[in-house]
Amino acid sequence: MAEAIKLAKKGEGKVAPNPLVGCVIVKRGQIVGRGYHKEYGGPHAEVVALEQARHKARDSILYVTLEPCSHWGKTPPCTEQIVDAGVREVVIGMKDPNHEVNGFEVLKLRGLKTRIGMLEEECKKLNEPYEKHSKKGLPLVILKAGMTLDGKIATSTGMSKYITGKESLRMVHKLRSDTGAVMVGINTIIKDDPRLDTRFIKGIEPVKLVIDTNLRIPIHANVLRSPKRLIIACSSRANALKKKRLGEIGVRFIQTETKSNLVNLRKVMMEMAKMGHQSILLEGGSELNAEMLKNRLVDKVMLFSSPKILGDDGIGVVGKIGIKELDKVINVKETNVKRVGKDILVEGRLK
Repeated sequence: MAEAIKLAKKGEGKVAPNPLVGCVIVKRGQIVGRGYHKEYGGPHAEVVALEQARHKARDSILYVTLEPCSHWGKTPPCTEQIVDAGVREVVIGMKDPNHEVNGFEVLKLRGLKTRIGMLEEECKKLNEPYEKHSKKGLPLVILKAGMTLDGKIATSTGMSKYITGKESLRMVHKLRSDTGAVMVGINTIIKDDPRLDTRFIKGIEPVKLVIDTNLRIPIHANVLRSPKRLIIACSSRANALKKKRLGEIGVRFIQTETKSNLVNLRKVMMEMAKMGHQSILLEGGSELNAEMLKNRLVDKVMLFSSPKILGDDGIGVVGKIGIKELDKVINVKETNVKRVGKDILVEGRLK
């Protein structure tokens, strides 16, 4: 199963809204087939592994990280293909949160020895975004920030390039590729004019989500170099002519009512989920980070601390969120600390 998990990770950033799945087929102690889900709409991991194993799949044991599908979708049910191949036993990492999938019971009814729950926690960690997307209709949101040791992301004048080192930047570009979507506010676009790309690695260019309530985005902004990879969340107050012109070059829009002079962030997240986005990397400024936290839309944090000090006149990672008592603080759980070049990365979850 550990080998199947490694295989599944190869599909990161390419399979959404489908899950990451890896499969290994073993016969007489030897691996005779390997497979993983490579891209959305492509063959499932089990099918790839079965095709590689061919006749050797008969009387074998099939290990798969996620419960095999049992319904018709873009591809035929994997359960039928497993049965037809003559597999003797199926070992499953975790149950599929999609209520349409019932592969575990189907395989048992078809007479195969079937077990579920091997390395379950590792398999669930692999598909956290898919599970949240399936159960709650929301993407998993990771708040990422590059900051000084005293928690500042920019100087008082807004300068922020580059607080952290090259190693951290490369890791962030990998995160952008893996999550598939990056989220910023319009102030970040106006002040920094970021590309939000993956130029430091060989990765997939993410979709850019810009929270721009009044559609203030400059026409020559770097994110408009790839207009078909840009989504702007705005309100009905946005300039209709500007919106039309941006739409004509491929920009997509999510329009909501305003809430505290900002678009409704929960509705924006719901719409992103409907578009198939399972995870989003939030690279916002202090105000957007604060609003996302207040709306309980952040699941994890990744904070890169550089060995520098800016002082109290710098801009903090999170703006005002109205906490006045210590027992009301937002607790970060399951924290992990590691070095990334000269920087320190602190990871943790909020839910």
